[in-house]
Amino acid sequence: MSDMRGKTVVITGATKGIGEAIANKFAANGVNVAFTYNSNAEIANELATKWEKEYGIKARAYPLNILEPDEFKPLFEAIDADFDRVDFFISNAMIYGRPVVGGYGKFMRLKPRGLNNIYTATVNAFVVGSQEAAKRMEKVGGGAIVTMSSTGNLIYIENYAGHGTNKAAVEAMSRYAAVELGEMNIRVNAVSGGPIDTDALKAFTNYEEVKAETVKRSALNRMGQPNDIAGSVYFLCTPEAGWITGQTIVVDGGTTFQ
Repeated sequence: MSDMRGKTVVITGATKGIGEAIANKFAANGVNVAFTYNSNAEIANELATKWEKEYGIKARAYPLNILEPDEFKPLFEAIDADFDRVDFFISNAMIYGRPVVGGYGKFMRLKPRGLNNIYTATVNAFVVGSQEAAKRMEKVGGGAIVTMSSTGNLIYIENYAGHGTNKAAVEAMSRYAAVELGEMNIRVNAVSGGPIDTDALKAFTNYEEVKAETVKRSALNRMGQPNDIAGSVYFLCTPEAGWITGQTIVVDGGTTFQ
C-alpha cells in the first residue's frame, strides 16, 4: 500500500472506541494525527504522547464540543499553528447520554431537542468540519474526507430512529460534498458500520440484546470491533482508493443482507 508518511489526518473524537482505533491506524502508517476530545484532556494527551513514541509521528489533541459548530473554525486555526498541512478529515465524534434524551427512543417518544442535538453532532459537524478541512486540502493539492455512518439507517434497530435517520442524512450530504469537492481533488466517502462493541453501544439500554442479535445475524458469528472500521477508513484515504468517491462502504460482518 502507498507510503502515507508525513501527511496529516484530523479526526474528531479519538480518545476511545472507533476514533482511537482510526487514529492508531493512521499513526502506525506514519501519518501525523490532530484529534479532538470532549472533556478528558489527560487521556487525550497521554494518547498523543503514546503515538508519538511508538510511531515517530506528530500527534496533538484539541478540545471540541461538536454541539457547538462555531468551534470548528478556531479548532482548525489551532491545528494550523501545529501542523503545516491537512490531508485527511475523519468526522467521527458522536454524542450519547443526556444530550440525546428525546432523540434516542421509540418513535412516539422522540422530542425535537434530542433530535436536533443528534443532527448537529452528525450532519452539522460533518459539514462545518469538512468545509474547514477542504480549505486546507486544496492548498496541498487535494485529500480525502470520511464520515462515519451506521447500518441503523438500513435496517430497524430498536430505539435508533433518531440516530438512524441522521446517519442517512449524513450519507446523502457526503454524496453532495463528493460532487462539489471533486474539482479540488478531494474525495468524500462514508463508512457505515454495523453494531461495534464500544462504550457508545454499551450506553444503549438494550445493549445485551443488540449484541446477541448482531452475533446471530453476522455471517462471521461475532460482534464488530473498532479495528474493523479503522481499516476501511484508512483504505479510503489511500491512493489505492483514488477513484472511490461519493460512496458508502458497509462494514457490518454480513448483518444486513440476511
